[in-house]
Amino acid sequence: MENVFQVIKYEGDNQTFIWKHPIEDFNTGTQLIVHESQEVIFFMNGQALDSFPPGRHTLTSQNVPLVNKFFNRATDDRTPFHCEVYFVNLVEQMAIKWGTDSKVEFVEPTYQFPIQIGASGEMNLRVAEPRKLLIKVVGTERALSQSALVGKFRAFLMTRLKTFLATLIREQRTNIFQIDERLTDISEALHQRLRPDFGDYGVALERFFVTTIVKPEEESNYQRFKQLHFRQYADVAEAKLRQQVGVIEQQTQAQKMVIEAQGLAQKRSLEGYTYQDERGFDVADRMATNEAVGQFTNVGIGLGMLGGVSQPLAGTLQGALATALGQTSAAPPVSKGSPPPPLPGLQFHIVVDGKATGPLTLDALQQMAQSGSVSRLTQVWRQGMAGWQAAEGVAELAPLFQVPPPAPSSPPPVPPSP
Repeated sequence: MENVFQVIKYEGDNQTFIWKHPIEDFNTGTQLIVHESQEVIFFMNGQALDSFPPGRHTLTSQNVPLVNKFFNRATDDRTPFHCEVYFVNLVEQMAIKWGTDSKVEFVEPTYQFPIQIGASGEMNLRVAEPRKLLIKVVGTERALSQSALVGKFRAFLMTRLKTFLATLIREQRTNIFQIDERLTDISEALHQRLRPDFGDYGVALERFFVTTIVKPEEESNYQRFKQLHFRQYADVAEAKLRQQVGVIEQQTQAQKMVIEAQGLAQKRSLEGYTYQDERGFDVADRMATNEAVGQFTNVGIGLGMLGGVSQPLAGTLQGALATALGQTSAAPPVSKGSPPPPLPGLQFHIVVDGKATGPLTLDALQQMAQSGSVSRLTQVWRQGMAGWQAAEGVAELAPLFQVPPPAPSSPPPVPPSP
């Protein structure tokens, strides 16, 4: 009886799931200390008997009835308690590493080429059913550590893991070159599929993480498809960049044109002329240097383009044109000004709707007078006239508007006879 132990407590570490106390003989009155997140199970002859939650317990025949009953039947109450005491660590044990022992082979779902990958990560485990784990896994062993538990579960873990991973990649059509973006989703899916297998042994798979996918970087086939995959994104990005640069250049050019236009407008405002005036200057300059200055068509076009120029500047420009040309076939401006240049032949220009028209012969004017297109008040001009005059004041045109005296309604009186 010298070896009877008086205090029983946990003496293992935090990386142990189940630890067996080395002393197996106890007296009535022995103190049992159970820490938080622990449970103690008394085990005898392959059977899990009494259990104790966290706290300090005094062992008596009343609080270990199953052990006491078994012991009494065997020893007739003549010796102290003799049984095995197992401490079960219920805390969630984290960062337990795992990794595939061989490559996972499957057909890549996007580009349809065979590929082999490896995977590794971590998981968190917790004892959910101590008695089930003790009976199914521990047996007569003195302890069950993290590495020992993973070693026992390795066969079913690798089989399930590789099968589930290949199936998951195919079902979700996960691109191998983008698989790292899906590690969270893959981890959660594998977690849900592996939980029942751990649960069969009384262990809860609390967390499961895939942290690394090992790709066959050394294989030429993999590298070829990898370059093809990333090249398509590079081409798209390059095209978008060129488009953005083009838009920026167009916007810059547009802003430059606006700034230049604003500068020219400010310059015109300071120098006292408008855009129409500037266009008139350009017309005068072109007309002065035109080789075909003698053609009536060119002169008519030049004068027509001066129509939008302000009235004072238009007169100045027209005078400059006349000086540059040396001669003109067009009628003088309708507004009063210097005498028109000479026009050969007896031909007239007339004003119709405020615009000069001609030259016209006397026969043409006679027909227009008869049709009413020309009246005695129509402004006319010909070579040698100082300016525009009413048609009735021009000697050559006055007869066109003379009305013959009306014929008498009755014969005149008979003259007296001689």
